[in-house]
Amino acid sequence: MRNVFLFFIIGISISLVSCRKDFAFEASSGGLEFSKQTVYLDTVFSNISSSTYRLKVYNRGNKDISIPKIQLGKGVASKYRITVDGLTGDVGAQNKIFTNVPLLAKDSLFIFIEVTTDVASANPTDFLYTDTIDFYNTNGSPQQVDLVTLIQDAIFIYPDKPLSTGIKETLNLNGSQTGIEGHELSGSLLHWTQAKPYVVYGYALVPNGETLTIDKGVKVYFHASSGLIVDKQGTLNIVGEKSDYDAQGAITIDREVRFEADRLEPDFEDVPGQWGTLLIFSSMNNTIDHLTIKNAAIGIFVPPLDIASFYQPKVTISNSQIYNCSNYGILARGAIINGYNLVINSAGQSSFAGTYGGDYNFFHCTFNNNFNNSKQKAVLLTNYLDNEDGTLTPPNPLNQSNFTDCILYGSNQTELALQQNGGVFNYQFSNCVIKFNSQLAGSGLYDFNGSHYSNSNIATNSTIFNPMFKNANQNKLWPTQDISQGNTLNPAKDILDKPRTAISNNVGAYQTITN
Repeated sequence: MRNVFLFFIIGISISLVSCRKDFAFEASSGGLEFSKQTVYLDTVFSNISSSTYRLKVYNRGNKDISIPKIQLGKGVASKYRITVDGLTGDVGAQNKIFTNVPLLAKDSLFIFIEVTTDVASANPTDFLYTDTIDFYNTNGSPQQVDLVTLIQDAIFIYPDKPLSTGIKETLNLNGSQTGIEGHELSGSLLHWTQAKPYVVYGYALVPNGETLTIDKGVKVYFHASSGLIVDKQGTLNIVGEKSDYDAQGAITIDREVRFEADRLEPDFEDVPGQWGTLLIFSSMNNTIDHLTIKNAAIGIFVPPLDIASFYQPKVTISNSQIYNCSNYGILARGAIINGYNLVINSAGQSSFAGTYGGDYNFFHCTFNNNFNNSKQKAVLLTNYLDNEDGTLTPPNPLNQSNFTDCILYGSNQTELALQQNGGVFNYQFSNCVIKFNSQLAGSGLYDFNGSHYSNSNIATNSTIFNPMFKNANQNKLWPTQDISQGNTLNPAKDILDKPRTAISNNVGAYQTITN
């Protein structure tokens, strides 16, 4: 028994000695490897924090090492900040300097990187702000990883007061938004120029009696749960122009107006629902030309502010594109909308939804929906609303809903939904291509041989009347083969400014591009 106890004590002692040997760190002599030699932190706005970026540091050797110092090249003056395996660094070093950082053999550590800076700190010729992460060793100069960030100056619009009750209720579509605040535009903020981009927090409001004019080339970036509102007697005038493109389709001169989220990293390039909506209550002559909207919850929302005292908000939109919305590309409730050369693709529910009646006229428009949702539609028309208790509102007249030379297509079997609750329900599809593969075809609202569908072609599968878009998942929605000849030259040119003629006049917003 005594011998067993003796062997136990000896074993424990050997184990302790081995553990101490395992953690006998040697000072690093270099030879670290990195997941990236340069970390590019994508474009940020002045004094707005970047996202967090990751660098991985590897010790490929067989010895446990201690890195004498890891620090930002500009020291405590750097606008970057880092954490190393969750640590914030030396006391008073403000996430800039770390001494004696251990790294086991055949192991790695994570460095997380952020930056907050302004244009004044950037290189004045290219607006880049740069620094390095220096990894010191006993064998010479420190190893370095470069940090590079492009800084944009911008005009920031911040909320300063709660929005009115009616606006709050309208925005509260899913019952979860609270505390919605906005900023009433006035003075120079009623004319947005391309001198600087605009960054909007909360909702910018065009008040009654005022007009917001947005010039060609203006870029507007919206923070989460933010957007732009046009009040009942305010007016919106967006005057973009066609951009110039090279042979590969890249923009060389950008004259379009663009609305998108303020997350500029590539990982957020096509993420739906990053910001709120362009909300138009106005019954004035609102005009939108050459606007691109991306990644909103609802691209454009056009309802009356108060259904009880009904009036019709009004919008004319042309040569515009709306992509990757989590709910709707355009949601209109009892509105007046005229659309020309309009392209909408990928929305969680409908690319275009005209609900609670209204007056709609679309010419040479492309409504496609490739959203990953089995219930999505390209076009939805109703003359009622759903009440919270599951009942339907009394019908409001769908006075007209005319689609001429349009494409209604997408990844589902049926891309058109018509829902009537009695009352007036006028609709007309003239010379359109409509994807519809359902037992409902041929009867009721879907009598494709009837007068409501004059000269329209019904795509009952993915082979016939398929426009063969260049790449719908990348929002390249020009057809690569002729599927149907348009019967109107209105507008005379397509969205890329190519002329329509009696001989060459494809349906949809684009003329056919075969290459």
